[in-house]
Amino acid sequence: MDFEKQGAGMKDCAFIGYGEAARAFRETLAEHAPEMSFRAYDIKLDGAGGEEMRAAMRRDGVTIAPSPAALAGSGWVFSAVTADQSLAAARSVASHIGAGTVFIDINSVSPGRKRETAALIEKGGAAYLDMAVMAPVHPRGHRTPVLVAGAALALALPRLKALGFDYRVAGEAAGAATAIKMIRSQFVKGLEAITVETLLAAEAAGVFGEILASLSSSYPGLGWPDFAEYQFERTLRHGARRAAEMEESAATVAALGLNGGLGAEVAAVQAAMGQAGAACRPRATLHETVAAALATRRDGQSG
Repeated sequence: MDFEKQGAGMKDCAFIGYGEAARAFRETLAEHAPEMSFRAYDIKLDGAGGEEMRAAMRRDGVTIAPSPAALAGSGWVFSAVTADQSLAAARSVASHIGAGTVFIDINSVSPGRKRETAALIEKGGAAYLDMAVMAPVHPRGHRTPVLVAGAALALALPRLKALGFDYRVAGEAAGAATAIKMIRSQFVKGLEAITVETLLAAEAAGVFGEILASLSSSYPGLGWPDFAEYQFERTLRHGARRAAEMEESAATVAALGLNGGLGAEVAAVQAAMGQAGAACRPRATLHETVAAALATRRDGQSG
């Protein structure tokens, strides 16, 4: 199949899941290729946040799909849901998309999950691309560095290049791209978790200043206190999503015969910070943020 000869279908881009990543991709894709049209379905359309989601789609000029079935006929379908919903999202569209559609799985899940998803999508006749997003999606949107893998490489790469994606091929098999991200995530999200838990413990013990000074002296290259402020901001704002990702990272590591329990503990810290973030946002100083997060975490535990 010649990707460039798919005609208008390749100009029709769909999203299943319309959160931060999907919105960032749509914004920069629309700037790069004004001729592209967009439609999206999100499970939130059917719940309490439905009106807010519809408003976001209308604001962005995205056609609201009433169901996953309404994504049929799209040239591309980006799956951008929470990690725990990635397989369910694929199941919801697998029987509605077919030849001529590339299903691009950007979800942060284990290699095993992506291989399972690839088999499901390819059984229905669509092509599958494993894409791992390797940096925050703002401000670069679809130009954020990504790794790609899977049977759809030959089909997708010409168009990815034409649209300005910053991609690197990780391998031919589905799961090769996400394996790199999931293993890297254990370090990145683990560093966040150990930073916030250490400073929370320091505050609880009344030795915050001493611990911060010691860490700043021992690891000056990290750039304290800005480094710690960033770790708190990310975990408070995105902890729930990061927890789901770390569960998949833990599964990846466990499947390799190593200590998946480490990733599971990181996931627990991320989840706790995400829950605290609903009531606690970064304050004017690092110490104020740590104190507020500690109080919120303790309130959550006592509740």
